Amino acid sequence: MNKILEITNLKKDYKNFSLKGINITLERGYIMGFIGPNGSGKSTTIKLIMNLIKKDSGEIKIFGLDNEQNDISIKERIGFVYDENHFYEELTVKEMKDVIRPFYSRWDEGVFNQYAKNFELPLKKKIKHLSKGMKMKFSLAIALSHHAELLIMDEPTSGLDPLIRSELLDVLQSLLQDENKSIFFSSHITSDLDKVADYITLIDNGEIILSQTKDELLEEYCIVKGRKSQLDTHHGVNFIGLKQNDFGFEALSKNKKDVLNQLGDSVLIEKPTLEDIMLFFTKRGDHNVPSH
Repeated sequence: MNKILEITNLKKDYKNFSLKGINITLERGYIMGFIGPNGSGKSTTIKLIMNLIKKDSGEIKIFGLDNEQNDISIKERIGFVYDENHFYEELTVKEMKDVIRPFYSRWDEGVFNQYAKNFELPLKKKIKHLSKGMKMKFSLAIALSHHAELLIMDEPTSGLDPLIRSELLDVLQSLLQDENKSIFFSSHITSDLDKVADYITLIDNGEIILSQTKDELLEEYCIVKGRKSQLDTHHGVNFIGLKQNDFGFEALSKNKKDVLNQLGDSVLIEKPTLEDIMLFFTKRGDHNVPSH
């Protein structure tokens, strides 16, 4: 059973927002980056995966088990790290750890102590006196101390300084040397995912726009830059999120070969970043941008 997370036709309707039958599959041994603009459905999806809110229809299986029927046994095997602090501020790091520990039958004090040492966690300090980065390290240490097989992270690097972010990403990559574990990593900081993700799933307005390996994505898509006059000759080239100004145009294309055949070397073709792909897909349609 290689599928650690399987979401099928998941729907959730709110007054002003809907998840529109989304499908996501994550296999063991990989990091999936879950990206999209704010309000696109990332946090709603994660709350549904964690069974914190109820779905309207569809199916969520974790470790091959239905996530509603097997809520407790699944959560024993999940590590959850998210942006907001969810600890008692008045307790020390050690006291808070002692509150959490009994909830996990597979809690491993030795593993926690090792992470506490590696992360230089101040065990006697009150949670409220920890920096944001230190709170995130504590969250991660807790999540990793009960042999979690699936790590779910909701904007874990948001607001952290680059050094701490880099440190956390190193920890995540080293975790996956155990091919039994997987990480579902929601973030709007796509540069972090450029470094560590194996798969990318892009959600916008409650719909999955794409879900594939990061390498395929960066290989298939390209940024095309050229003169405005060349737009008249681009028949047959499917541009995504075309941007124009007084000097020219910039767009994303899914097919490098088509671009070369139609426009030859008269245009500039560049390799996109994940941020480019996200921005072009989520700002659809022909729109003008101010010229600089």
